[in-house]
Amino acid sequence: MLPDYGWLAWTLIIVSTYLTGVSKGGFAGGFGTLSVPLMALAIGPIEAAGLLLPLLMVMDLFAVRAWWGQHDATEVRRLVPGMALGVVAGALLIGTLDENHVRLLLGVVSLLFVAYMIVKPGASRPIHALWAWPAGMGVGLTSFLAHAGAPPMNLYLVPRRLSKRAFIATCTVSFAAVNLMKLPPYLWLGEINLTSAWASLALVPVAWFGVRSGLWLQHRVNERLFYRLVILAMAIVGVQLIVKALG
Repeated sequence: MLPDYGWLAWTLIIVSTYLTGVSKGGFAGGFGTLSVPLMALAIGPIEAAGLLLPLLMVMDLFAVRAWWGQHDATEVRRLVPGMALGVVAGALLIGTLDENHVRLLLGVVSLLFVAYMIVKPGASRPIHALWAWPAGMGVGLTSFLAHAGAPPMNLYLVPRRLSKRAFIATCTVSFAAVNLMKLPPYLWLGEINLTSAWASLALVPVAWFGVRSGLWLQHRVNERLFYRLVILAMAIVGVQLIVKALG
């Protein structure tokens, strides 16, 4: 049985799912980070994260199939241990937070992501591979709490100077790995249940269409304009979440 959401909640959920799929397809990568904060405006943030995880895993199947073989397997192996530790930390932390605490955290993460995308910190030289451990922990923690692992992933991988295709493929495979790690604790914490699973199943076509759109859009749409629009949306959502959490 599907959750009894209103039309606004379903609209935000569908838009969030599609946007995540576009990001998974390799277009404007990282902007799937907007999904949980956007959904959290209408439903509980923990409920939103639980609803989205099965969809992320379905998208991972589509995306990994499209990008497999183009990733840097060594970089993925370097990130996995840190990501596992971050997921464990997230599982221990989430039980101490109520919904408004999570909304506040999501709002702050959203605004930090906006600041990151505006400043776009770069590196004059490649960073050492040992940074994969703290970066992986950051990916695991933020991904567990809000499926928002893109900033720490980018902070590590961008200075590693991979080609564009290798970068996208490595992110795709790495996020598929961390999402698989998140499944057991999400089930254990009850973030995924029968009702959320039905909603996730109903949204699979939207997820598939989003991934296909992301693959198609890469060479056909002005990505810079898309970035600006989503940055603006994320700033608005971040402020609204903070206001709602504190109100």
